Amino acid sequence: MLFSEPVFVFFFLPAVLLAYFSLGEKSRDTVLLASSLIFYAWGEHGYVLVLVASIFLNWLCGLGAAPGPGKNRSRGSLLVAITGNLLLLIFFKYTNFLVANLNVLLLRLHSPLLAVRPIHLPIGISFFAFQGMSYVIDVYRGTVPPQKSLLKIAMYKSFFPQLIAGPIVRYVDVKPQIERRTIGFDDFAAGIQRFIVGLAKKMIVANVVARPTDAIFALPVSQLSASLAWVAVIGYALQIYFDFSAYSDMAIGLGRMFGFRFLENFNYPYIATSMTEFWRRWHISLSSWFRDYLYIPLGGNRVSVGRQYANLMVVFALCGLWHGASWNFVIWGLFHGVFLTLERLAARKQISMPFRSLRHVYVILVVLVSWVFFRAETAALALSFIGAMVGMTHHGQVMPGLRVFVDTEVVTVVILGIIGSTPVLPAIKRRWERSDWLGQWREAAGLLGLMGVFVYCVMLMAAGSYSPFIYFRF
Repeated sequence: MLFSEPVFVFFFLPAVLLAYFSLGEKSRDTVLLASSLIFYAWGEHGYVLVLVASIFLNWLCGLGAAPGPGKNRSRGSLLVAITGNLLLLIFFKYTNFLVANLNVLLLRLHSPLLAVRPIHLPIGISFFAFQGMSYVIDVYRGTVPPQKSLLKIAMYKSFFPQLIAGPIVRYVDVKPQIERRTIGFDDFAAGIQRFIVGLAKKMIVANVVARPTDAIFALPVSQLSASLAWVAVIGYALQIYFDFSAYSDMAIGLGRMFGFRFLENFNYPYIATSMTEFWRRWHISLSSWFRDYLYIPLGGNRVSVGRQYANLMVVFALCGLWHGASWNFVIWGLFHGVFLTLERLAARKQISMPFRSLRHVYVILVVLVSWVFFRAETAALALSFIGAMVGMTHHGQVMPGLRVFVDTEVVTVVILGIIGSTPVLPAIKRRWERSDWLGQWREAAGLLGLMGVFVYCVMLMAAGSYSPFIYFRF
């Protein structure tokens, strides 16, 4: 079930809200757990049992991982939790990838090949596996006490707004709201507003730029001109940002409607002036997870400089692999890791790039090239696509013109998307809220504008112009 589907907006969400607010405070955790399991089973059917198994595993291990007299018990529970979550992830997400690569080796050794049927990837498994590990690790470290209530831990683990595409909500961040939460009118209204903003980002920007982007990436490389390749990669940069940040906006908005405050997951990453800053602004819940639960345990900045660089590359290789079972994602992660390492090296040598605008161009170019590896099906296709970006395509081929893919609507949306990728609109909103323009009618005008955006999104839904979120497959 998608947040941008009519069945969610007009049936599921209103039904859950009605039950949540009408059945009383004591029943609210049960309502959220039941609705979350239905939400997951709606698309994944029997694979909801994988989610249930993950809940039991992390709840039991959390109880055993608490610091106390039995250090071996704590350490053992932690080990079981990490191993169990990783095994779930490896089995469902990486088995086919591992077997395919092993078969390449066996082929060279003239040995019989392994045969494994395609394994279904339960949606959101990467998110709830990482969420479960962070909970047990935090309990083991003594950051939070274990949650004794199975109902509360199950509600936290399965809470549908953040279940299948994040953000990766840590238990420590929402513990007070898990124990007790209050919902005021302002919070609820802010949640609705944030949900509509996310819906608009998905329906009005991400889905529109996806059309030419997908069509151009589907072309044979021999038919790619440099202009087409650049249009596609710029379109993909906008598509993935507006797609994923839209989901985060909707998740944060939904959470707030139910009394939860999720941390922000994006902070205008495309305005960064270094790759280090980019990763402080992009998918913040994932980058901070890898920092706190992998990079720092590996030694962080306390080890030798060479070890720091090696650890950085390991972290980004695994960050890439987290996104998908493909060498493309590993290359994408290593690509980012290389530039972060070079930036650290330059900082140690006190070398800095002049002009803020030049640093910004550098980040945009690195990110755009990296998105090619993220979007292309194979590494070979990605390299050919990058070759097309610099004009290295086969001559003599008939290449479609830009007008085949780009019309007035796409150009308009791309301009809107570029503006929306910067903090310009929030600045305008703040000035609007401080101004006396329209006097007492200002709030009514804002509300009317928001409703207009929602109605337009509904019209797009009715036209069937919705599509799955990109991060669902991770």
